[in-house]
Amino acid sequence: MIPFLDLKKINEPYEAGFRQKMDEILAKGWFILGDEVGAFEKKYAAYCGTKHCIGVANGLDALVLVLKSYIQIGKLQQGDEVIVPANTFIATILSVLEAGLVPVAAEPDMQTFNLDPKSAADKITAKTKAIIVVHLYGQIADMDAFSAMAKKYNLLLIEDAAQAHGARNNKGVKAGNLSDAAAFSFYPAKNLGALGDAGAITTNDTALAAMVSSLHNYGSEVKYQHDFAGTNSRLDEIQAAFLNIKLDGLDRDNAHRRKIAAIYSEGISNPKIILPFYEGDQSHVFHLYVIRTGNRDALQQFLSSQGISSQIHYPIAPHRQKALKEWHHLSFPITEKIHEEVLSLPISPVMTEEDAHFVVSVLNQY
Repeated sequence: MIPFLDLKKINEPYEAGFRQKMDEILAKGWFILGDEVGAFEKKYAAYCGTKHCIGVANGLDALVLVLKSYIQIGKLQQGDEVIVPANTFIATILSVLEAGLVPVAAEPDMQTFNLDPKSAADKITAKTKAIIVVHLYGQIADMDAFSAMAKKYNLLLIEDAAQAHGARNNKGVKAGNLSDAAAFSFYPAKNLGALGDAGAITTNDTALAAMVSSLHNYGSEVKYQHDFAGTNSRLDEIQAAFLNIKLDGLDRDNAHRRKIAAIYSEGISNPKIILPFYEGDQSHVFHLYVIRTGNRDALQQFLSSQGISSQIHYPIAPHRQKALKEWHHLSFPITEKIHEEVLSLPISPVMTEEDAHFVVSVLNQY
């Protein structure tokens, strides 16, 4: 059986380091906002090339805190419209709703699956104040186009980089440093995954960073003094320690993911299967390798019969989710077609080239 993702095997090389750090933290007895969180924030900011990184509890909170902080510092106000991709994990949209803002969905580009700049531009109104761009599946979106758009219409530009740790644009700038602020998730299955929920915000905006740092800790900068109605969304000290250890291997792991992706892209030659489109060696970190096919369920069953596990990202479009019933009347034909056809193949930093070639041979037999 070729698993879709083997988290136990991915984390095995780090186990000795994890255990050592656990012993150190237990001996120190400091479990909240200690040295490990500070060290990771500094290290990840340097990795992304930003001035600031603030660790938070998860990726959804990272997006919510960015938006709520912009409201607090006066760059957004409740009721403002925020353009989001129609083709995304629902967390992108939930963050906008949680902040008291109005999400406005736009269609993706059919080739890259990422938000289409033209579709986004068509959604801009006098109420539009921000755009959240998702680097879906690990591929950098067209940030040159979105940066120009944000400048033209005086919009805040925010990256949902939850799947794009280490991805670079054609100038070598990393995800997390291509916008006004970026949100990351370190959910265990991500390219940089913790051993539980964890997240972070990166930005070069010092005022925003200061507000996030307050809001994520009960709206407090001085203990027991609360200047804002904040929340509790702090990166756990233990998870920060684990992330500190794993960050050193991120570029190596991403390189292996690209190697597996290249085997797929060069080897799959079945006319029933549409391969993912990407440009540049560094623009895609292949959090997921996503193909399209007209009879997705049959293909998934065929792969399973051959011992190959696959997943669907995502089976139900956000505007068709029960949670967003007020969107049920909306039509996004490109998004709907993508959700009906996509299938994610196994890919990870511990997948062998032999297994990848086997997946290719099975797909070519379908």
